[in-house]
Amino acid sequence: MIYTALTNKAMRIAYDAHHGQVDKCGQPYIFHPYHLAEQMPDEVTTCAALLHDVVEDTSTTLEELESTFPTEVTNALRLLTHEPGVDYFDYVRAIRGNEVAKAVKLADLAHNSDETRFAGCARTDADEAARERRRAKYAKARAILEGAEA
Repeated sequence: MIYTALTNKAMRIAYDAHHGQVDKCGQPYIFHPYHLAEQMPDEVTTCAALLHDVVEDTSTTLEELESTFPTEVTNALRLLTHEPGVDYFDYVRAIRGNEVAKAVKLADLAHNSDETRFAGCARTDADEAARERRRAKYAKARAILEGAEA
């Protein structure tokens, strides 16, 4: 992880915003954005990775984040926030044009696709058909982001 005053602020905001949330395996949710942030190459992508689910999954607003973070971060966050009613693949296609959002989303897809995360826990998508649908969805999203599909 890249530690700067700004990434430390993003880390604290993400930690506070996701406090009490857990993932599908019951692990503290904050581990997910921290994992993504560990892979990012610079301050802007690290902040975006840490905050990528804050607007979508908590009461924190984009306007609140805009008062603290540079536009390179908040523009990526705007794209990474999947608004209700927007087709998932249209959402992914919009991300493709922003290098910061694209880097974070590719890391997000990789982490969400890593089924070893669920070793030893009861999964909410235990049936094979549900897992296969998720695998196909994430593969198509990766293909869109990598330019292999429109």
